[in-house]
Amino acid sequence: MEALKVLILMGSKSDRGIMEKAEAVLAEFGVPYKTMVRSAHRTPVETMQAVKDAEAAGCQVFICAAGMAAHLAGVVCSKTVKPVIGVPIASGPLQGEDALHSTVMMPPGLPVATVGINGAKNAALLAVQILATQDASLGVKLLAERKAQAEAILAED
Repeated sequence: MEALKVLILMGSKSDRGIMEKAEAVLAEFGVPYKTMVRSAHRTPVETMQAVKDAEAAGCQVFICAAGMAAHLAGVVCSKTVKPVIGVPIASGPLQGEDALHSTVMMPPGLPVATVGINGAKNAALLAVQILATQDASLGVKLLAERKAQAEAILAED
């Protein structure tokens, strides 16, 4: 079995429908991943253990999805030097605006790469791009994907 490359953490099981898009991308590119539900606020000890265990298993990138007071990505970032990608989830009265600001507004020295609200697919593609810096075959697959997207658009004429 190939080493874990990406850990997807969701603040709640209600985020799963959105994060399935990230899982689909990682599966399409053949990237080994694991998905877990962990809350920065409700399960902080278990969240930190998940990060520690993932790093021990070879994890290179963390994708963290949360809504409202979305501190999951920031908390994970505080415990690892591996890239952390935040996915703000649309929920509550502000429909993700609060989650976006909570995820993107990190203090200096603790960067979290943040995609758009509900941007699970782009989060996974960014993870693949990060991994492609060390795995040329992923870069080839990404270029093929982009070429296919361009061809699909041009075929709409």
